[in-house]
Order: sequence, then structure tokens, then C-alpha cells
Amino acid sequence: MISYKELGLANTRDMFKKAGKGGYAIPAYNFNNMEQLQAIIQACVETKSPVILQVSKGARNYANATLLRHMAKGAVEYAKELGYEIPIALHLDHGSDFEVCKECVDNGFSSVMIDGSHLSYEENVALTKKVVDYAHQFDVTVEGELGVLAGIEDDVVAEKSTYTKPEEVEDFVSRTGADSLAISIGTSHGAAKFKPEQCTRTEDGVLVPPPLRFDILEEIEKRLPGYPIVLHGSSSVPIEYVTMINQYGGKMKDPVGIPEEQLRQAATSAVCKINIDSDGRLAMTGAIRKVLAEKPDEFDPRKYLGPARDALKEMYKRKNQDVLGSADHA
Repeated sequence: MISYKELGLANTRDMFKKAGKGGYAIPAYNFNNMEQLQAIIQACVETKSPVILQVSKGARNYANATLLRHMAKGAVEYAKELGYEIPIALHLDHGSDFEVCKECVDNGFSSVMIDGSHLSYEENVALTKKVVDYAHQFDVTVEGELGVLAGIEDDVVAEKSTYTKPEEVEDFVSRTGADSLAISIGTSHGAAKFKPEQCTRTEDGVLVPPPLRFDILEEIEKRLPGYPIVLHGSSSVPIEYVTMINQYGGKMKDPVGIPEEQLRQAATSAVCKINIDSDGRLAMTGAIRKVLAEKPDEFDPRKYLGPARDALKEMYKRKNQDVLGSADHA
């Protein structure tokens, strides 16, 4: 077994405590490869932001568990090399069962999510508690989930959302011992988070999604004062990246994200962690498509992955500063 402490990582407990008091949210950025990881660390060091490196089950299978562990350790050393030591957690996103959560705890993850939201309430409680009981032996923090987010992202697929029921949260947290709770208040997975008929359309044709259910969030805050809340599916799907992708050969139709002003509002509440994946995919894909379209004879991966990494870094820096409010809180 490898402890995350040997890798120089932090769990999320102190991160969330400080975020809750400071009125900001910790960025939880998904990554799959070296360039994404470089961009995340560069952006968070330059903005002096704590960060949660987030890995889905699919990304873990893609990258290899051993390589991931060493990449996480490398990220810690890279941050120091860049001149500022920031708190870095390695988190399993949407763990599907006890076995995958245990594997991650045993392989250096400092935080895991067990997603039992597709199960019955009692089954979700039992599964989450089982993961918590194991992870807490090694001081690894655990995120549970109540409510279902619609959309598709990696291995997570759901046809429709089910809002979190505030009347369940106290019982769930007390019985499971989970350190944080992912809730459903209207965010959604993927780049096309909403169907056009769910949105209103502005005069210039921009689709505007339905607003987040802050009333549900406020009721949960009342029932769980000071408790860390998590928002999944919180990419804003910036139109400039979608335009770039389509301009250089892509065919993305009617993508809709979560307005950044709503995410900023959420970050000032009990929401201590905001997950962002699709925005990184969009920025990277747009930059790669642009290079390959403008330089069709290019075949050196560094020449198109380098600009993609730079675009990612700038996007993450802006998220930390203007959306999550995590800049200068490392």
C-alpha cells in the first residue's frame, strides 16, 4: 500500500474548511495526460490556488494506476520547482463501487468519491459508509452523492436529473460519515448539458439554460451548517472554444454550459469544490484543431499539444481568479 502522504499530497479536509470560511471553491480539474496536468499545476501555482487533481475511473484505466501515482508525485515536485508549494489532492471522481475506491486508497489517492446515487437510498447509505469506514483508516477523505445529474461524461450516463432532497441530507451525512456531499441543483455532465427546448434563446441566438436551484442549496446549508458541498458538471462551455472547434472542422451542435456568474455565486456559499472537465476538453481540442488546420504538414505532437497546454493554463487561471475565487488562497 502507498500512502498519499508519501507522495506529498493533501486530503481535502483542511482545504474545504478554509474554502468554507473564505467564500471560495477549490477547483477540481479532471486530467487524462501530461499536458493537462502541466497546465493545471502551472495555472494553480501562478494564481497561488489550492487544487484537486481529479481522475475518473475511465481516465485511471487510460493512464495506468502506477503512472498516475507517479504523475501525482511529480505534480507536487513540479509545483515546488515552479516556486510555490500549493496544497494538491488526488481525487477519484465517480467511483462506481467499493473495490475501485479501495484500489485508489491503496494506491496513493488522498480523496475518493463513491457514487451510489443510482442506487436506492438505503443502498447508497450502506455503500458510502463501507467506503468511508475503509478510507478513514488511512486519513483519506470521502465524497458521497445524493441526487442524479443528467448527461454523459466518461463512464457516467444519466437520462435525466433528480434534484437532491434536502430532507435526506442530515440522515445521509450522519449515517455515512462522508466528508463532503455532491448535490444536484441543476448542473449536468458533458458539453451539451441541456436540450434546446429546456433553454431560452436570446435575440442573437444564444441558448440560456435554466437557472440553478439555489433554493435547494440554501435549504441544504441550513440543515448542514458549515458542511462542504460539491457541484459536479460545472463547466461553463465557453462559446469561444466551441466556435474554434467548429471553425476548424468540428461539428459541435447546441452546447450549453453553466453560466459563470452562477458558479461564482455558488462558490461563495457552502459549495467548497466545483468540478470542471468539459471546459478543459474544449479548450484543448480547439487549440489542437487550429494548429492542425493551419499547419497540415505538422506531425510533431509537441507542436500541437504545446499550444493546447498553454490554452488550458490560461483558462484555468481565469477560472481560479474570476469564477471559483480560489486564487491567492494556497
